[in-house]
Amino acid sequence: MSYSVKYEDIGLKDYKETWDYQAEIFKELVEGKKAGQYNNKSGTSSLHGTLIFVEHPHVYTLGKNGSENNLLLDFIQLRAKDAKFYRIDRGGDITYHGPGQIVGYPIFDLEELNIGLKEYIFRLEETIIDTIREFGLKGSRLEGGTGVWFDPEIQGKARKICAIGVKASRYVTMHGFAFNVNTDLSYFNYINPCGFTDKGVTSLEKETGKRQEMNKVKNIIRKKFRDTFDLDWTE
Repeated sequence: MSYSVKYEDIGLKDYKETWDYQAEIFKELVEGKKAGQYNNKSGTSSLHGTLIFVEHPHVYTLGKNGSENNLLLDFIQLRAKDAKFYRIDRGGDITYHGPGQIVGYPIFDLEELNIGLKEYIFRLEETIIDTIREFGLKGSRLEGGTGVWFDPEIQGKARKICAIGVKASRYVTMHGFAFNVNTDLSYFNYINPCGFTDKGVTSLEKETGKRQEMNKVKNIIRKKFRDTFDLDWTE
């Protein structure tokens, strides 16, 4: 049985506002499970998942186990770059979000999908790998890391196109992925992306040599999400 999910594209939105918004949806889903609004044995549920697509103004976020030393700017320099900084409750280290990057927040019940967290992250990666294949590109995984990479094992050439960091409680997920489409990659120069000092970052625009149409890319990702997770879009 397909998992019913509501899709929302909220455009360009402040990071903290979006964090609060997804946290509210996350809390409703978790509380709904506690209240028994889900009944996996009967195969029915009264609550659906949510998939949010958003672009953020310039912001750096640091996961709960990350090191602030991986942010190479001080507060004054951050303001000069018109960027904000938040320490947040996801896994992973530091990353950058900004215009031209598709950030996806799947708020899913993994019990409804009948998968664990490791498989969930694998499928997120697979969704993006399948997406970039539509542009003639071959993405892959980095052993011991998360996200989607090009040439991950080649020293000096390894570069990440999509970062992944999630949080889960009672098998409900929040946070998600950040996929560089037309991203200004210079902002990554001010961090050690995901804690790495010897690997680079890239974008769909850089790899294909041309600027991409964001709605086209979003539609492809949506389709790949539907196929990879067996989703049924709902209003």
